[in-house]
Amino acid sequence: MLAGIRGKQSKSKLAGKLNVNEEYKEAFRTQSYADICSKIQGHMERKSLDNKLSASSSSSPSSSSSSSSSSIPLFVHLSENLLEPRPQKLDDIIKGRDLHPLVIDYFNVTTESCHLCELLLRSIHQARANHDIITRVIKLNKRAREDHDRYCKAIIRELASFALKKNPLSSLSVLQFRDNHDSRNILLQRMMSQCQKITTRIKIRKLFKKIVGCSIVVVYTTATIALFVVAFHATVGIVATPALLKFCLGFSTMNKRIKARSKEKTKFSFRRYSRERIRAQLDVAARGVFILINDFNTMSQLVRRLNDEIEHRKAIANMCVRNGKIEVLKEVVREFRIEEKCFLEQLEELEDHIYLCFLTINRSRRLVVEELMRGATTDS
Repeated sequence: MLAGIRGKQSKSKLAGKLNVNEEYKEAFRTQSYADICSKIQGHMERKSLDNKLSASSSSSPSSSSSSSSSSIPLFVHLSENLLEPRPQKLDDIIKGRDLHPLVIDYFNVTTESCHLCELLLRSIHQARANHDIITRVIKLNKRAREDHDRYCKAIIRELASFALKKNPLSSLSVLQFRDNHDSRNILLQRMMSQCQKITTRIKIRKLFKKIVGCSIVVVYTTATIALFVVAFHATVGIVATPALLKFCLGFSTMNKRIKARSKEKTKFSFRRYSRERIRAQLDVAARGVFILINDFNTMSQLVRRLNDEIEHRKAIANMCVRNGKIEVLKEVVREFRIEEKCFLEQLEELEDHIYLCFLTINRSRRLVVEELMRGATTDS
């Protein structure tokens, strides 16, 4: 019996994993993902072209005006071009609105995450450029049969150049990822705590309204029963009935005034600071932060794996240069050839996750802005 239950549980867990993986793969096949890929790749191509133009202009002999023009930053950050809404438009949207501080922190965190994604893309671009050296080494090794000495010297020179290259992923330290992870976790916890507090206040407020309403009904019922009981006593009823009627009418009038004042006060106090509206904004933002945490956890693992792989490649290239033996050279080149496809696939996998992270950031920011605009329309 227990074995059957465990078997069903393991099957359900496996099915859940398969569903998650399928949904994950499906995200890479959407049109929105293709659009963000084309935007980023087009932007990176413009950047590299601008860098080449600036380098050529600075290298050519010209006046001081050309040197000053080469120092002008031709590249605009991805966060300024790809974030939706863009920073300037976002400032216009939130201008004049008293947003919850955690919502403002959310926009700041997503902007910082976008900057980190941009740094990762630059590191991947540089890692591919460094890998071109390994590609040349593999090609030179194939030609080494023709002129062994000449090509072996060329291979050693290329490997020495690769060993001196800085690891582009080393600048993105584990500490940096950890700090960003901690800040997002703290923000998520604060958002969830604030949503829980607002929910508790809303429940208490509704309960208080119910208690007040029940109390009014009880008072009305008691007064009515007392009125009828006293009315049965002829002598006392003739004297007491007008007083009781006056009391009930006065109580009813006073209750109506209290209700009217409370409605006006509630409308004035919560016209711009509606608890339900703030909770909805924080809830949407918290879901975005939660997805962002998962995306960066995955990217952190991929970055760590690639960083270790690059350091290993640099180490064996340096060992080959220092050793200088043909047997070691052949073994190193053979290892590079075997692992080349796997290494390029790892770079591509990390790049795909970065594109997906850009997509989820923009989608989450749009949802939060839509919630802000919805709150503005309800207030008006």
